[in-house]
Amino acid sequence: MLVLATGLLLVSLNPSASLAQDLVGEKSFVENFDRLDTKHWYVSDGWSNGNHQNCTWSKGQVKVADGTLRLGFAKQQTKDRAYVCGEVQTNPRYGYGTYEIRMKAVAGSGLNTGFFTYIGPAHKQPHDEIDFEVLGKNPSKVQINTYVDGKSVGPEKLVAVPGGADKAFNDYAFVWEKERIRWYVNGELVGEATDPDKVPSHLSKIYISLWGTDTLKSWMGTFAEPEGPIAAEIDRVAFTAAGDACQFPESIVCKLK
Repeated sequence: MLVLATGLLLVSLNPSASLAQDLVGEKSFVENFDRLDTKHWYVSDGWSNGNHQNCTWSKGQVKVADGTLRLGFAKQQTKDRAYVCGEVQTNPRYGYGTYEIRMKAVAGSGLNTGFFTYIGPAHKQPHDEIDFEVLGKNPSKVQINTYVDGKSVGPEKLVAVPGGADKAFNDYAFVWEKERIRWYVNGELVGEATDPDKVPSHLSKIYISLWGTDTLKSWMGTFAEPEGPIAAEIDRVAFTAAGDACQFPESIVCKLK
């Protein structure tokens, strides 16, 4: 179920309230995936992001059942690739606020489970991006990073996911403000960007994806074909606009008030 917030509080419980009007996109929401709302979510299908990607986005690898979104990766020949993979992205664009996901990533060298904001040339905008990426070669950690105008500006680093990102559901969140970004794993602060020149400044879409590579070996490892179909699992995704109240008890916004 996709639940949209109805408005902003006059008195904020969020520490970024003073920034609420600086980059305002769509309203807050909580997505529990009782179904896939195609007005809100766009399913990538029939292309890839470039030669570095060894799979074709396929709507057949995007499934919702029992309150869980599953993004798959499987061997299936398309026109120019031997594998298919899954991605969803929001149709709306979002600004300053708190972005959260509860997910179980996949293990496997050459695979990447990602949760990130992105806008770029395809949208007639500069390339801005804020990332959580689980590299399947080492799913005990998650990588955080930021791009501004197409350049990686950090802090590009791996942080531990206690128990492993592929073994259980874990909570990932980042708080995007005008002059800083903060990343959290299971409620713990794991990274921060505090240089205003290294903070994205364009409304962005939310992406969730699972994909593989044959070429980005130094980053993602040498690709190892999975023994069978695999899938990342997503239990919940939420966006809380700067200045809005906490939307659900487990939200990092509740802890930061």
